[in-house]
Amino acid sequence: MSPVLAGVLQLIALIAALALAYRPFGDYMAAVYSSPRHLRVEKVIYRCIGANADTQMRWPAYLRGILAFSLAGLLFLYLLQRLQGGLPLSLGFASISPDQAFNTAASFVANTNWQSYSGEQAMGHVVQTAGLAVQNFVSAATGMAVAIALVRGFARSRTGDLGNFWADLVRGTVRVLVPIAVLGALVLVACGVIQNFSGIHEVGQFMGGTQQTNGGAVASQEVIKELGTNGGGYFNANSAHPFENPNAFTNLFEVFLILVIPFSLTRTFGKLTGNARQGYAILATMGVIWLGFTALMMWTEFAHGGPALQAAGAAMEGKENRFGVGGSAIFSVATTLTSTGAVDSFHSSYTAFGGGLQMLGMMLGEIAPGGVGSGLYGMLVMAIIAVFIAGLMVGRTPEYLGKKIGTREIKLAACYILITPTLVLGFTAASMVLPDALSSMLNTKALDAGSHGFSEVLYAFTSGANNNGSAFAGLNANTPWYNTTIGLAMLLGRFLPMVFVLALAGSLAEQKPVPETAGTLRTEKPLFTGLLVGTILIITGLTYFPALALGPLAEGLS
Repeated sequence: MSPVLAGVLQLIALIAALALAYRPFGDYMAAVYSSPRHLRVEKVIYRCIGANADTQMRWPAYLRGILAFSLAGLLFLYLLQRLQGGLPLSLGFASISPDQAFNTAASFVANTNWQSYSGEQAMGHVVQTAGLAVQNFVSAATGMAVAIALVRGFARSRTGDLGNFWADLVRGTVRVLVPIAVLGALVLVACGVIQNFSGIHEVGQFMGGTQQTNGGAVASQEVIKELGTNGGGYFNANSAHPFENPNAFTNLFEVFLILVIPFSLTRTFGKLTGNARQGYAILATMGVIWLGFTALMMWTEFAHGGPALQAAGAAMEGKENRFGVGGSAIFSVATTLTSTGAVDSFHSSYTAFGGGLQMLGMMLGEIAPGGVGSGLYGMLVMAIIAVFIAGLMVGRTPEYLGKKIGTREIKLAACYILITPTLVLGFTAASMVLPDALSSMLNTKALDAGSHGFSEVLYAFTSGANNNGSAFAGLNANTPWYNTTIGLAMLLGRFLPMVFVLALAGSLAEQKPVPETAGTLRTEKPLFTGLLVGTILIITGLTYFPALALGPLAEGLS
């Protein structure tokens, strides 16, 4: 079987699995977030945290709950790392330095999982499981809660209520993430992923000599890092490590975990708003972009010119033989079009255009299908922008799902789409003029590093501000400058958009729905899907094209 055919068959199998899960899983999540009852274990949690889960919250109260909970998680994870040297099961590792502890805590609380450290050489079992793995669950559940709050903004009339954050957080964790994580971990263990608390031991190498390695609760962390679109690896090699991702089946299974919640949430959106076709329109938009990026990535990696690459059959540098080009390309697109950041190959070794596609996928806002929750609310914000543009074309007040898109709504949507470009381009520009920041590039001299060195810096801040977490290796990000600025980019890129999303949801929830007329834009039709795809690509292209021209495009054309 040719490598190209193998890659296509993997893609078909993945699409079939996602299609089978779409309706039942989407309907289940709709039932979870609309159920009037609480499970017994949920009631225990509410009593422990002192929350009244039946109280309806307007958007300021909902936001305060998110910020307070996230701040508590940030402080706890920071202190856990700073105290690691005195904790049990620390494997003899020292406490983490202040700037790196801040960066890592910000990273995992913001659902980014950017790692400026080698997991197996820095973090003990307690930090990995009680700190990082826990944040993998709750940061994902927070993103899902915000998405559901925005959906309720469309569905509710003249109330301003968006539900209860504590109920949404607990339900998303207990009823959605934990059950799937348990089943997924069993699948991974059965396929060879390790799950233990062993210490450091010596292992032999094929070329002679030995090296030190350690075990860990890898399967349980691996499944939630993918399912919650987190991405932080137990080992430095992330999902390319055989202890995390041993074979082609686990590779495809992990891609399925990455995509299943973001895609299925479109069904949940349709059910909760009472119009399933609206969910299908959002699904179609996500699917078109995802399939287009996957096809382009496979083409660039299979067909790249050059005698060495042609002799190898494709661009195999930095890729695992057990996955091949097809499996690596599928994983790469899935992880950069979502906020996952997990990698099963060396992104910096992709062809120049392949690396550019990875960056562009993040620059879109990671909305195809995007992160858990963040993909849906990001896409709905873009849908509001598209409806506004269409309203300007025909000269009537734009409407979406029966709610008028007025001055307040479009200002909030505009602020949302301006946040991450400001962070990415601003921090990248500052890094290109500071000597200490430049010295972290692949080569010590910026001119020697060239366009690829610029791409490393651009990729780092694109990944951080969009809460992805993957990286172009070659950039030494474990410095006070990068630990601090990327940490700030991750926190601001995560929580500032939530402010505008929740304010938008509150504004929509206060409105009375308007009836459809003959002039109403049919947002469930293919025409609107095409308009939405075009809006996303044009806005992103106009924003980031100059930076891409200096980085991957210049490298690819040189």
